[in-house]
This record gives sequence, structure tokens and C-alpha cells, in this order.
Amino acid sequence: MELFALLLTFILGLFILLGTIIVLITKNNEKFVSFSLALAFGVMISLSIFELFPESYEHLEAMGNWRIIILLGCIVFGIVLLKILDHFIPHHALDEGHHHSKREHIEHLYHIGIVSSVALVLHNIIEGMAIYGTASTSSHLGLLVGLGVGLHNIPMGMIIASTFYKSSENKRKTLIISFLISISTFLGGMIMFFLNGVMKEEIILGILLSITLGMIIYIVLFELLEQILHSKNKKETILGVVSGFVILLIGFMTGGHHH
Repeated sequence: MELFALLLTFILGLFILLGTIIVLITKNNEKFVSFSLALAFGVMISLSIFELFPESYEHLEAMGNWRIIILLGCIVFGIVLLKILDHFIPHHALDEGHHHSKREHIEHLYHIGIVSSVALVLHNIIEGMAIYGTASTSSHLGLLVGLGVGLHNIPMGMIIASTFYKSSENKRKTLIISFLISISTFLGGMIMFFLNGVMKEEIILGILLSITLGMIIYIVLFELLEQILHSKNKKETILGVVSGFVILLIGFMTGGHHH
């Protein structure tokens, strides 16, 4: 189970690399981005409602009357944690630079790339820890959380790639940076692997799952929702969201509910 969880965090990181490769090959295919963002959105919403919330609540049973307060507190903590990290990941800076000189624009892009990378590494380490914690309790739930995070990592990789590639026009450099960022999820998994004894406690698992839930709610509301609402590719977006729900429902039905 531990090795499965570790492997999962490694594979998830590679989704970032996949995003980078897609950009380098396709020259930024917008329809594909719209679809994968919408797919991640559908998966994550259904994951939160049908899996993560009930699962967290169950693990916190020992807390008695306090459990709903602890659950909500951890969700808020997860949201705030990503909000702080996201503060360092600029979002719309790619469109802002066109009235500067080309060199300034490139330096600006490079700066965004570096700052984003640092924030992303932290973000991925925490995500890796959360996913490891989830997957080592239940491989079924781990896979579903992994699916949502993995899908949202593809556009992340695409953002990194377009930022670095536009500033350096160096494919190798772009790939190396992307690979280093993609390993950070695995690093989170490794940290958890070594803290393993501690993480077996029901309450700690409940807390970790609740924080994961908060992070996923943050990704859905603050990262994906806006992109989806403003997407020009309406057809791909609707298809993506619906597919996300369907994938998760199938996963939920085949996995059954586990204890």
C-alpha cells in the first residue's frame, strides 16, 4: 500500500511534464486545455461531495461533537494554504506584457516562471503529502484524488512551459525545469513515507483528508471555475465537466464504499 501511494505521487508529478511536452509539440492547443481543465473540474467537484467529505467525517469519529468543527477548520486551512502559495503564482501576467519592449516582456516572463516554479514546488510537496496520506488508507480513494490532481497538473505544466519557453526558447531548459517541478509531488510522498508510523492514526488521516478537501475546493473555486466560465471553447468545456462526473461516478460505483 505504501509503495503504491509512493508510486502514485511519482506518476502524478509526471502529468506536469506531460503538460510541458504537449505545449512544445502542439504550440498550445487551446481546445485541449479547455477540455482538461473542465474534466479536472468535474472530477474534483464530484470527488469532494461523494468521497472526500464523507471519508474525512468518518475518520474524525473519535472527536465526537467536535468533528464537524475540526473538519471545517481543516478545510479552511487547506484553502488558505493554497491561497497563500497562489499569491506567488501570477496568473494573468502573460497578457500584460505586450506594451513593454520585447526584452522587458521576456524578463518579466522569466521572473513569473521562476516565482511560479517555487510556489508550485511547495504546492506540489503539500499535494504529494496529501495524496500519499489518502492513497495509503485507501488505494481506491487515492486513485480518484490522483486523477483529479493529475488532470489539473497538465495545464499547470502547460503554463510553466509556455512561460519558460517563450522567455528562453530553449526546449531542453524548459523540459529540465518542468521535470524538477514534477518531482516535487514525489518528494511530498517521500516525506510522508518516512513519517509513516505517525500517519496511521485515524484522526491524523481525517485531518489530512480534510485539508486535502480544502485544497481541492480551492482549486475548483479559484483556479478552475474562472477558467471554465471564461472559456471560449464551450463545447469542449461542457463535454469535459460531464466526462469528469461520469468518470468519478463509474469509479465510485466500481470501488463501492470502503471502510
